[in-house]
Amino acid sequence: MADGTDGTDGTAESADPVEAGDRPGALVPGGAPDDPARRARRRRRTRRVLYGALILLCTGVLLVAGTGYWAYEHYTGRVARIPNAFPTNVPKAALPPPSKDGSQTFLLVGVDARSDLPTTGKDAKVPEWRPGAQRSDTMMLVHLPADHKSAYVVSLPRDSWVDIPGHGKAKLNAAFSWGGPPLLIDTVQRLTKVTVDHLAVIDWSGFRKLTDAVGGVDITVDKTVTRYNGPGGFWTAGTHHMDGDDALDYVRERYGLPRGDLDRTHRQQNFLRAVLSKMLSGGTFSNPLTLKHTLDQVTSVVSVDDRLSDSDLRGLVWNMRGVRSSDMTFMNAPVAGFDMIRKQSVVLLDDNGASELWEAMRNDTMADYVRTHTVDSLGDKVS
Repeated sequence: MADGTDGTDGTAESADPVEAGDRPGALVPGGAPDDPARRARRRRRTRRVLYGALILLCTGVLLVAGTGYWAYEHYTGRVARIPNAFPTNVPKAALPPPSKDGSQTFLLVGVDARSDLPTTGKDAKVPEWRPGAQRSDTMMLVHLPADHKSAYVVSLPRDSWVDIPGHGKAKLNAAFSWGGPPLLIDTVQRLTKVTVDHLAVIDWSGFRKLTDAVGGVDITVDKTVTRYNGPGGFWTAGTHHMDGDDALDYVRERYGLPRGDLDRTHRQQNFLRAVLSKMLSGGTFSNPLTLKHTLDQVTSVVSVDDRLSDSDLRGLVWNMRGVRSSDMTFMNAPVAGFDMIRKQSVVLLDDNGASELWEAMRNDTMADYVRTHTVDSLGDKVS
């Protein structure tokens, strides 16, 4: 009743927020009065459920973290190492200053091995270098600033006419052919006065495998140009989905391009940007099978210097985890022009213009350099 004669205050329910089963003497199912022992057992059961849920949650987190850590450890430990990659007995006057604290510069090399057998990575069947058997068709200095928020990729044209220690003037790509990684590193360091902290090498066989591993890449061609490599024909203006063979034809081509070797280096940068964009996309990293396949391929085709330890590599991956292809600046080293020397078509580097670039790389001030200088950078579209 609502008039309070039934012992209530006239409301339909008690205002007491305590549940009936928790009040002393309250009736529980079956009509038996509740007691402290029963309430204690109920509280213990509740705690066990909560603890069980918490343990399950923690186990799930640890499982995910453990799987990630296993992959982190496993794949960084699979990368092949190049022994004795750095030059020795270099005169002190020819050694560049060390990199600024926290920053690093890698020399990325793409090798034309003139062989169908892989020469780099875990699947290598022949050495990554034999005298005269391999040429470095792609050379890029990749500068990673101390703040780990960006990256700067500077291509060195393969036909650059430079001093090669012990050999005099020649094309830059001859250094690798004549003396392998040590001579190439020595040549690049003397040319730029920038310390090469680490080396990464991939051959064309690995290039094809890596491209196919990510499911091919989409490359935008600015205008229709003749396709001299592969099946011939044309690269028509627009976006092309390229598999490993198509991409290799695309990056190796330079004939018919308006600026020859310079446009070729931009093609290589364009490809690298496309691969990185795909590898760093959410789709690749959210799909365990795709991620495993990609990591298997990357670690099987790339070789690095033996100074880059597994812990160094893991630290690099962790520090650069937030960088995306949009945070990377791609450019060519400053060039003064072209020439014919000893019946060879060569690229003449702009020593004056390049000196400021190399200084910025040494001082870890690349952001300022790009902001205040006109650079031959990679645009949105490339021929």
